[in-house]
Amino acid sequence: MPLTSKPLAQDTWPAFAHLVEKHNGIFGGCWCIAFHLEPGEKRHGYSAYKAMKKARVWEGRAHAALVFDGPKAVGWCQFGPTAELPNIRSKKAYEEGLEQPPDWRITCFFSDRERRGEGIAGFALRESLREISRLGGGTVEAYPEDYTGQKVSSSFLCSGTLGLFEKAGFKKSRKIAMHRWVVARHVAPKRPSRTDS
Repeated sequence: MPLTSKPLAQDTWPAFAHLVEKHNGIFGGCWCIAFHLEPGEKRHGYSAYKAMKKARVWEGRAHAALVFDGPKAVGWCQFGPTAELPNIRSKKAYEEGLEQPPDWRITCFFSDRERRGEGIAGFALRESLREISRLGGGTVEAYPEDYTGQKVSSSFLCSGTLGLFEKAGFKKSRKIAMHRWVVARHVAPKRPSRTDS
């Protein structure tokens, strides 16, 4: 069965929550909330992060392209407007060279540990760009890592790899840490089709 994608929303929350719970909350109970928080905001715990993430989903303030294999979610790519995801890695260095904030950020990926190496991240990235196009398009930034030729833990690569983004048409603009780049591309808004009207 081919992979499919749906936006993170109230109706897909149970599948998302099941995948997160299967992995003990993701990276120490994060619930994919860290990039939503303001830098320096005090740490909470598993239950609080779950509630915070669920509230954002219900309010329409959390975006992701969820990847499904049949009825099961097997991964995602998180994205959102810049104001929705203020907490990026290497933020101080990023802001020193900032000329204009992007319309959208892509902040992280996750794949089911049993399905890694199957291209889920690449599929999730393509689907997130399709969803951004549907939501109006604009400039999209991401902050991937470049560990070419090195073996590293997947936790270091949660923001994606440089190669993954370059294959999707992103261009490097500047380095903000030893292995971390700012990459960007423009996504055109989806044109309404005759069937949409």
